[in-house]
Amino acid sequence: MTPFIAELVGTALLILLGDGVVANVVLNKTYGNNGGLIVITFGWAMGVFVGVYVSGSVSGGHLNPAVTIGLAALGKFDWAKVPLYITAQLLGAMIGSLLVWVMYRKHFNATTDANSKRAVFCTAPAIPSTIDNLLSEIIGTFVLILGALFIVSSKDSLGSLSALPVAFLVLAIGVSLGGATGYAINPARDLGPRIMHALLPIKDKGGSNWQYSWIPVAGPVIGSLLAAWCYSLIQ
Repeated sequence: MTPFIAELVGTALLILLGDGVVANVVLNKTYGNNGGLIVITFGWAMGVFVGVYVSGSVSGGHLNPAVTIGLAALGKFDWAKVPLYITAQLLGAMIGSLLVWVMYRKHFNATTDANSKRAVFCTAPAIPSTIDNLLSEIIGTFVLILGALFIVSSKDSLGSLSALPVAFLVLAIGVSLGGATGYAINPARDLGPRIMHALLPIKDKGGSNWQYSWIPVAGPVIGSLLAAWCYSLIQ
């Protein structure tokens, strides 16, 4: 398996489980309907664990352009490989969200609320405010990247289970910092599924909220670069 395929498969699994848990909670007539935020944050954390576990030994398990860019900014990853990784991550996110739609197609049809349908694919602010929403994504991603950098550089390696501390980190971000914007903290995670929401023939789906879409892309990139800078100062 090449790094490109590893990133694509790992990201697809991340989104399949992450968007899948959102679908299970927000769509009508599922057994998980109204399961709540804790169920969603736990599902996303496990999605991170599975995705990183599967891809980590081949590609490093980035699964996130913010991770790739942060590592490149620190000189820990070749800038020449960044476009390839981001392309794989975006395609993987699109594939993962497509599979969620295929699996929950009947439940999309049974759900009348367009916002709930879109929420399966991408994030949206609880209270729309450009500066505050951007700051939320910057802070959440800053915590993710800085925490992950220290986790992966730790001498106390867990071997193949090294993905587990990162999953716990994502869980902590979700339950503590995720209430404002739904914590995209990953440009591919938001943009890839948002594109699929726009393309797929979802009944009464409404718009894809493109006016907001730049925030879960720009915020994580800014947060990642700030985390890389702080890490370089601390080390």
